[in-house]
Amino acid sequence: MLSEPKTLYKLMNLYMLKQVNFPLTNAQLTDFFLAHEYTSYFNLQQVLNELLEAGLIRMHSNHNSSRYEITREGEETLEFFGKNISPAIINDMDQYLKDNRFRIRNEAGVLADYYKSTSQDYVVHMEIREGKSSLLDLSLSVPDREQAEAMCAQWEKKSPEVYSFLMKTLMNGDS
Repeated sequence: MLSEPKTLYKLMNLYMLKQVNFPLTNAQLTDFFLAHEYTSYFNLQQVLNELLEAGLIRMHSNHNSSRYEITREGEETLEFFGKNISPAIINDMDQYLKDNRFRIRNEAGVLADYYKSTSQDYVVHMEIREGKSSLLDLSLSVPDREQAEAMCAQWEKKSPEVYSFLMKTLMNGDS
């Protein structure tokens, strides 16, 4: 067993990221570690930063969340040191991912962000992903930041309706 708890937390994060085929959010990782009382929020954030600095994970950020995915170097590290994670902990992680797979996949598959364009309006970028594939990638220009933030906030709830509407409208053979 590992003598350094932070080393174990790093391996646990690598394991969880390897088990899914899409990035996990900071909130999803935090939920697991805090719900199972493995460590504190601040220790987890330090571990994630150390994994980033070491190049074992990659982070994608937008205005309201950070998403992490394992790198090839992280996979190699996990292959070499993963046996140091106890079977009980592996069971906890596997059970968490199994129990929450639909919620986690839905949260990971709906992305929204915005940025200020060169013409001083805001571009809202919204996406629906399945695994690492993009099902819908949509960018809209809006005049102000408040509208951009409102669209990002609504995207998670409204994206299934938008996707369905586009598919029905564009697949309809009538001209």
